[in-house]
Amino acid sequence: PRPEEVPPLNLGKLGDWEDEDVSYVPLSDRHPRRGPPDSASTLSWGTAHSARAHRATTKPFKKTPVTKKPPPWEEEKVVPENLPPPSERYRMKYQQYEAELRENFKQHTQRMQQTGRGEEATDQPQESSSCAEDLTAQDERALLQQCYTSKPYTLQHSMRKLEAEDVAIERRKQAVVEQVMVDQLSRAVISDPDQNSAQTELSSPPGIGSAPLRFRKRTLHETKVKTRSALTENLLSNKLRFDARILSRNGRDASRELIGFFFAYDKTLTVYEYRHFGKNRTNALPFIPKGCYKHECGRRQGAQYSIHDIYVGANLSFSTRGQNFPDNMKRRPLLLLRITDLDELAKNMLLTSTGEIRQGLSKEERDDKNIFKAVQGVLRERVRGRGVLTLTGLGKLLREADISGDGVLRKEEIRSALEAFHLTLSDKDFDSVWRILDHHGDGRVDYGEFIRAVVGEMNEFRKSFVRKAFMKLDPNKSGTVPMTDIEKFYCAKGHPKVVSGEALEEELRAGFMESLREGCLDPREVSYCEFEDYYEGLSIGIADDQDFANILRNSWGI
Repeated sequence: PRPEEVPPLNLGKLGDWEDEDVSYVPLSDRHPRRGPPDSASTLSWGTAHSARAHRATTKPFKKTPVTKKPPPWEEEKVVPENLPPPSERYRMKYQQYEAELRENFKQHTQRMQQTGRGEEATDQPQESSSCAEDLTAQDERALLQQCYTSKPYTLQHSMRKLEAEDVAIERRKQAVVEQVMVDQLSRAVISDPDQNSAQTELSSPPGIGSAPLRFRKRTLHETKVKTRSALTENLLSNKLRFDARILSRNGRDASRELIGFFFAYDKTLTVYEYRHFGKNRTNALPFIPKGCYKHECGRRQGAQYSIHDIYVGANLSFSTRGQNFPDNMKRRPLLLLRITDLDELAKNMLLTSTGEIRQGLSKEERDDKNIFKAVQGVLRERVRGRGVLTLTGLGKLLREADISGDGVLRKEEIRSALEAFHLTLSDKDFDSVWRILDHHGDGRVDYGEFIRAVVGEMNEFRKSFVRKAFMKLDPNKSGTVPMTDIEKFYCAKGHPKVVSGEALEEELRAGFMESLREGCLDPREVSYCEFEDYYEGLSIGIADDQDFANILRNSWGI
């Protein structure tokens, strides 16, 4: 008997459900034949269904219409209510994001159109230019570097890296600004002669005698909180901040991170160096003390620096006499600083508050600039396509001629070096450039400055990536990098030739190392000037700044 707590079994549900399934469709409408298993009229266990039976069981596919999705930038944007307008900084970032999105979509469409006719393009003979036959092996290796312009990061990754770099730069600048304010305010109070006029109080009752030494007040000044002649924070806040670098062939000096300040209330300036001590400790140290300085060379020699002399690309000259500079800098009479970045908003505010108008170049300065442009136009056209070979070889030849190591050469030495690489100038052009650059009239000129004047140089945007790459290779700022480190850090896995399978990563790395080694005095290491000469020559054949930046990003992971 079944216990009451056990539910009964419903045996009626155990019927033949195949007979009751209305969705069941037999394989064939014909009457089945029951023959032996090996007969030809029945299906064997290893044979597949017939095509007729497959068509009977397969439902017809109904094609659904596909709606074309509009591009992301044409989608209707839903803006919530009561949303404050974006700041100018994020508005510029969004415009850049939208422009890159359009460009990526356009490139993707072009690649899809070219894939269908890729085989036809390979069958067509390629026409080579007349000058391609004259290219050397080093020129061909340099041309391989010029096509390494693919974007190494996604758009979101690039935005994150850009924001992280902006935050780091802003923190560094803020730390330097705070250090400058503390230094200037403290120095003003301590050096104020009004501090010594305070009346000293008697430290012991009258008639008893002098107090013991341990009870006497032993301070340098009777420092007061405020003095009549001390600087105030409001006066120092009217300043113009700018970033600068040293124009030097020495890698240790060229890698210095300099931040300068021009104070409008007394037209003085100072330059600080941002130093790294280990991994976690940083500090801002005075490089050029605060004071009134004058132009030491050029058309404005002897004139005091003003706010109009502070702009991106300007050179600031300082005398090394009496300054606390390293010994290698004191060997030369002048120190040249190039302004790389500037707070344009602060400059406009200072000009507005003082009522001054922006001043342009004088007639003599415009004439000098036109002479440089004319000479550069002629020589850059000659070295186009072989800039790496020309500039690395020319730099190596000039360094070999500089026996004293002070960086200056005579007219005959520089002229012969230019003629060795077919960069001849007429006597009129050569003498015109020489008169402008011979600041002291002693018949000797800085050959680095001369090459920059006649051949030109990359802009500060490109130069910042070259310096960033070298500083990654040389974290200790010694000025040289071993060839083993160059070979270890150089990356060619994203090169188009490697991606397409036309070349191996090791082959491209070996070609780059060979090109770089040919321009070095010591084949075991690379100095900053040799590293810079290579990319100066490479920059001549690249028109777009972003393409040049992508080459550095792809090669060195910066």
